[in-house]
Amino acid sequence: MDRNAVPQSLQDFFGKHPRLALAFSGGVDSAYLLYAAVACGCDAGAFYAQSAFQPAFERADALRLAEQLGAKLTVVPLDVLADETVRSNPENRCYFCKQAIFSALIREARAQGYDTVMDGTNASDDAGDRPGMRALKELSVLSPLRLCGLTKADVRRYSREAGLFTWDKPAYACLATRVPAGTPITAELLRRVEGAETALFEMGYTDFRVRVFHDAARLQLPADQFARAANEREALRGALAPWFETVLLDLKAR
Repeated sequence: MDRNAVPQSLQDFFGKHPRLALAFSGGVDSAYLLYAAVACGCDAGAFYAQSAFQPAFERADALRLAEQLGAKLTVVPLDVLADETVRSNPENRCYFCKQAIFSALIREARAQGYDTVMDGTNASDDAGDRPGMRALKELSVLSPLRLCGLTKADVRRYSREAGLFTWDKPAYACLATRVPAGTPITAELLRRVEGAETALFEMGYTDFRVRVFHDAARLQLPADQFARAANEREALRGALAPWFETVLLDLKAR
């Protein structure tokens, strides 16, 4: 691994934190952070929270990257829906969800001898729009990318230089974000959303969301995919039929 693909600010951070755990999602940011930690010679343990909120492909990507980097990966099974507040899905659900998930990861990390836990929040992430960041602060989780001023564009550029397959991976929020606040979250509803999104991926659509709207699937697509969706609307309906009887196209582009 090429240490030159790690900016000096991040090298300095890892010099001060030679042993730490990473909340590893398999996404662009945490993937690069794991690479950087390993490249800098850190003892970095990766911890993946497996729950109904994470789709299967994220776990597959996490396992694949950890294997490529020779990093130790611990999968931590979690029942996030056991938390009544999370299930009820209030406006600040992300706060309670992050509290539950990171508390579990911290316990597992400490059991393996890691006292410091970091995550992949970057400098482009707006703290004012992410209630989960308050939970991370309360739990003393460090965010090296944010601390070092590295934006999402920076992370993608360094990831590409490092040869990571995740460098151009679309941003992906957890499945719970597809359910509008106030609508109770169930494992079955998340399963339907994941099934619908998998069907769209298999059709070749990219960078989209399938959001729940009064039990219908509301598709949010990039503007350059609108025409295709209109032309193959029957194929789309057929592909999503096992999951949603009604399929709507949101005319506001992603």
